Amino acid sequence: MIGPIISSGLVSSAWDNVFAVFLGMGFGFALESSGFSSSRKIIGTFFGYDFVVVKVFFTAAIVASLGLLYLSYMGLVDYSLLYIQPTFITSAIVGGIIMGIGFAMGGFCPGTSVCAAAVGRIDGLVFFGGMFIGVFLFSEAFPLFENMYYSGSLGPKMINSVFGISPELFTFLLVLMAIGMFYGAGWVQGKVKKIDY
Repeated sequence: MIGPIISSGLVSSAWDNVFAVFLGMGFGFALESSGFSSSRKIIGTFFGYDFVVVKVFFTAAIVASLGLLYLSYMGLVDYSLLYIQPTFITSAIVGGIIMGIGFAMGGFCPGTSVCAAAVGRIDGLVFFGGMFIGVFLFSEAFPLFENMYYSGSLGPKMINSVFGISPELFTFLLVLMAIGMFYGAGWVQGKVKKIDY
C-alpha cells in the first residue's frame, strides 16, 4: 500500500526505503510474536494441534483487504497503481508442491526460516542456509526450467477479477471464510491432544 501512497505524491519517494525497513521490522516482530520461529508450532497446522499459522495469515489477508478498500474509498489508494505479480499457472503449481513438501518436512517457509534464524534457532539456520543453496542452484539452472517457468501465463490477475466479482464482495466472502475457519480450527484443535512445545 505504501507504493501507491508514495506514487500519488502524498508522501515523498525519499521515504520509500525508510517505510520498507520499518514494515520489514514490523513483519518480523509479528512473526516472532506469533510463535512463527518455532517449527513445531508451525507444523502443528498439519497435525491439527495448532492453527496459529492459518489464523495469522487469514487475519493478515482480511486486514490488508479491508485496508485497501477503505484507503481506496478515502482516495489514498488507486487500484490501477498497485503492482500485481503476473500469474504463471504451471510454475505456481510446481513451486507450490515443492514449497508445500519443504514446509511439511522442515516446518518453515522462507519468511519464517529467516525469523527463526534471527533468534538463533539451529533448525531455522539450517533451513535458511538450504534456501540460499536452493536459490543459487535454481538461478544457475534457470535456462533448463525457463519454458516451464513462464508457461501458463495469465498476466496480472486479482482473485476477484478471475471470479468476476467486486473487491467488496470478495472481501466480504473472505471474512466469512475466515470466521468459518476460526471455528473449524478451534473444533479440530479441541479434538487433538495438545502437545507442549
